[in-house]
Amino acid sequence: MEHTRRTLLAGIAAGGVVGAAGCLGDEGPDSSDTGPYDCELEEPMTPDAEFRAVIGDPDADVVVRAFEDFTCGHCATYKLDHFPTIREEYVDPGTVRYEHWDFPIPVDDDWAHAVASAARGVGVREGDEAFFAFASTIYESHGSYDLESIGAAAEAAGDDPCAAMADAYHESAHGALEADREEGVARGVGETPTVFVDGTQTENYEAETVAAAIDDAL
Repeated sequence: MEHTRRTLLAGIAAGGVVGAAGCLGDEGPDSSDTGPYDCELEEPMTPDAEFRAVIGDPDADVVVRAFEDFTCGHCATYKLDHFPTIREEYVDPGTVRYEHWDFPIPVDDDWAHAVASAARGVGVREGDEAFFAFASTIYESHGSYDLESIGAAAEAAGDDPCAAMADAYHESAHGALEADREEGVARGVGETPTVFVDGTQTENYEAETVAAAIDDAL
């Protein structure tokens, strides 16, 4: 059964739903176990609420915006199977400006804000490329998130694993994530991932569809 955001808002208590086109929704991690990292998880300082993960040419005429929920299975599919094509053909050559936007439905209450907070922390500390490296790595653990996997993804991206786990545990970017979500709702986002090319929503998140939209906009 395919669900719309109206269905979600009317019956969110029924739990999480994954539709054919994207994810539709269902506190921070329950455990403070950081595994071999043995971190203290001190509450982070006030995060940079203005951070926006951007790659490609920041001044490109064509802007691609992707709204994602890190706990959405379709987002994992997009990031791991479709985004690499868009990155290779349009982002790395500087043809487009590519922006990540968060849209925590959330599919998983325990991890949506936590993982996204960790990702933002990595980006603030180490830069945009580190953000996207973390995102791709952590999506490989989709469905089995824990603080240790967040720490490992952060470390692989060149960041302090304990800092990333603290961001996740305390959901340090919660306010900024909700601001992104509100922007998504204003743009008509009802499921994740949702991709916009120059303000126009693509029919789906498949690489061929997004590429065709970019080609039309060039």
